[in-house]
Formats: sequence, structure tokens, C-alpha cells
Amino acid sequence: MMHRLAGWLLTLLLLWGVAAGCQREKYLTGEEAELLFSLDTLYFDTVFTTIGSTTRSFRVYNPHTKTVRIDEVRLAGGASSPFRINVDGASGPVVRDVEILPHDSLYLFVEVTIDPLGGSLPLLVHDSVLFITGGRVADVDLVAWGQDVHLFDGRIIGTQRWEADKPYLIVHSIMVDTGAVLTVAPGVIVHNHFGSTFYVAGTLRIEGTVDEPVIFTGDRLEAMYDDIPGQWSGIYFLNGSSNNRIDHAIIRNAVYGVHLGNFYAEDPPPDLRITNTVIEHMTWAGISSVGATIDAANCLVDDCGSYLLSLTTGGDYRFIHCTLANYWSWSPRSTPSVVLSDHYILNDTAIFTGTLVQAAFYNSIIYGDKEDEFVAVALMQGDTLPFLLDHVLLRKKDVVNDTVRYHTVFLNHNPGFVSVWENDYHLDSLAFAADRGAWDPALLVPRDMEDRDRLADGHPDLGAYERADTTVR
Repeated sequence: MMHRLAGWLLTLLLLWGVAAGCQREKYLTGEEAELLFSLDTLYFDTVFTTIGSTTRSFRVYNPHTKTVRIDEVRLAGGASSPFRINVDGASGPVVRDVEILPHDSLYLFVEVTIDPLGGSLPLLVHDSVLFITGGRVADVDLVAWGQDVHLFDGRIIGTQRWEADKPYLIVHSIMVDTGAVLTVAPGVIVHNHFGSTFYVAGTLRIEGTVDEPVIFTGDRLEAMYDDIPGQWSGIYFLNGSSNNRIDHAIIRNAVYGVHLGNFYAEDPPPDLRITNTVIEHMTWAGISSVGATIDAANCLVDDCGSYLLSLTTGGDYRFIHCTLANYWSWSPRSTPSVVLSDHYILNDTAIFTGTLVQAAFYNSIIYGDKEDEFVAVALMQGDTLPFLLDHVLLRKKDVVNDTVRYHTVFLNHNPGFVSVWENDYHLDSLAFAADRGAWDPALLVPRDMEDRDRLADGHPDLGAYERADTTVR
């Protein structure tokens, strides 16, 4: 009898083990449990002007032949997140043990509640839904705008004026139409979502002031994004655009700051007068041109992955009292900070050429951490590109014997910036660049970027900033 009972118990244990094994094999977990999603970012594109909430959804797919069991679906921000999730009827910041049958899907609902009057909120409210299965973690980003903004989503706009009553948010690019004039008032802040381009086919007039500059930047306002490049594309002036003016602007954290001109265009290249402007933290170039006309004064261009200035396919350029400083540290840089050329090689079969009318630099600084920060490359005009560096502090490895184009050039002297690592390009008290500017160019720009009188001591400094300890505002 005891032997028979022991046999039955053994059989039951074996059957239970087989059943448990089958149960385990029924589910996919861990690294095998890859999920698919109907989107990678869920946007809440409602502008909140009062306390309100909205609900959006997305789908989670199981592409496998077995059921996927998700250990946890959770909000990365936890209980403090303004978002809430509902998964298959279960709510919370965390929902556990969620199953999706083979080749099936489920809807995940997300709600957000934001009080725009509840304090100093960031423009962008951001979180993620995390899907955790064993060692595998997948996520879907959640994006909502937490204060009232002027929202432009993939629009072409006509003549109008933007006032500084609330920020402007560009999603999926914008274009100032041909013949239209966009005027941007002092103090306006323009936030650009990832991948967005600010196109100008007509005319752009930015009218900032020393106390209320116009700011173009990304839409991530967390402190860690203050100086991260590549957050949006940049300002792009198309051929046919004309009479553009930028004064007292700060343009940062894009792929390029300002680009002018495009290939395969019959319209004339654009023109731009840019003054008292900071362009910084670009993955590619601060200012780039395809045969355009640029007149710049009192500008700082710094921290770019390839070029501060890329002036190609000819054009007509003048830079007075500009600081061009490149100490890019995000990745290796082998390109010079400033390049001039009368051509552009697009690919093996497409080379575009144009005439360089002039490229003149006066009372400026062209410097960085590479041995050669200024290069002129000629194709169509031989080696006689008509450029002029007059009273310019320059970093260049080659000995310069050309006194016609390199007229009064100070080679390879440390400019004396306050701190290149903190992007502070004011001149310190012992700066080499102090008092070395020529008088006549300074008369054209008698006040510096911060409205200091650069003529007061009789000896203008090089660059966009006059030393504060020797001048009076």
C-alpha cells in the first residue's frame, strides 16, 4: 500500500512538473519578448491655458507566436509625473503582469493634467512609459506643453509681427512665405522641436535689444540641455529671400545657426545683415553660405562641430568686430573654424561654383584649439581669392607672407578670453586682443555687443566685446 501511494505521489509530482514547464514555455519573457509600438513619441499638442486634461492612446503589439508577459508597465517619472496610464483597464503609475496574446495588441491610454497657473512650469513636460520584461526595457516618450504658447506646426506664414506675450513653439518646421515679412519683437523666445527648420523664403527681421534679445533655441528646457547642440535644425534662408535683418539675437543648440542659399535654384542668393548676435553650440556650422551676401558686426560665433563660418560658392562677406572662437569638445574636429571657397563639391558629379566678390574681416578674432583655424580654397579663381584680414588675431600654422590679404594680422597669440570652457569670450584684464583694433573700422561700429563705448579710451579692442574695466557704458 505504501509503495502504491508513493508511486501515485511520484506520478503527480512528475505531471505537475510537466504542467509547470508547459506553463513556463507558454510565455515569452526577458530578452526574447521584443514589443512593437504604433509610435515612438506620444504628443499632447493641446496648448493649456487653464487647468485641463486630455487623453491619448497608442498600441503595443506582440509580433510573436507565444504570449508575451510584461513584468511592469510604468511611468519613468513615477507618482510625481503629470501623466497617468491605463493598461487594459488597470491604472496607476505602475501596472504589473500585463499579457499580450500571440499576434495581438493592446491599447495603452495616457492622460495628462497640467495647471499652467500653478507656478513656473517648463515649456515642455516630458516623461516616458517603460515596458520592463526581464532584462529588456523598451519605452515610448510622452511630450506635452505645459504653458500657453503660440504653436506653429508645419505651417507657411504670411506677413505678421510676433510679440513677446508668450513663447513661440515650432513643430515640424515653419516657412516665411515668398514676399512675406516676419518681424520679431524684442524679448521673443522661439522654441524649436527636434528636427524642425525655420525656413525663410521672404524676409525675416529680428528686432532684439541689448536688454531684450530674441532667442532661438530648442524646446527642452531642463538645465542639462542648456548647451547641447543638435536639438533642432536651424534658420534657413532660401534663394530669393532678401532684406533680412537680425539684431540682438541668441541662436543656439541647433545643427546650424544660420544657413543662406540653396543649390539648383534660379532665384538670386539671399542677403543678411546680422549684428549684436550670439550663435553657439551647433553640430555643424554657426553661419553657412552658398553664394550669399552677409554683413556682420558685433557677433560671437562659438562652439561648432565643423565650422564657425562656412562661406562657399563665392558670395560677398564683411565681418567687423566679430569674435569667432571654436573650442568644440563634443567630438573630434579636423576642420578649420573659417573656410572660404568659390566652389562646393556636393558629390562626385556635382560641383557648384560662384564668384567670391570679397570676404573682409576687420578688428576681429579667429581662434580655436586647432593649429589652422582659417583656410581659403580656390577652384575657379585660382589662388587669388579676394579676401582681406585687417587687424585680426588669427590662429594659423603657416607663415603668412601675403601682406595684401593678411594686413596687420596677429598670429597665434592667446586672445585672453575669460573662460573658453564656460563659453565666456569677454576679454580678461591682461588680454592680448585688448587695444589692438584699428580706428576706422571701430568708427563703423562704435559700441560693442553689450552697448559699451569702444572708442572711449581711444584704443578699440578686437572682437565683439570691449573690456568692461576700461570703458564706461
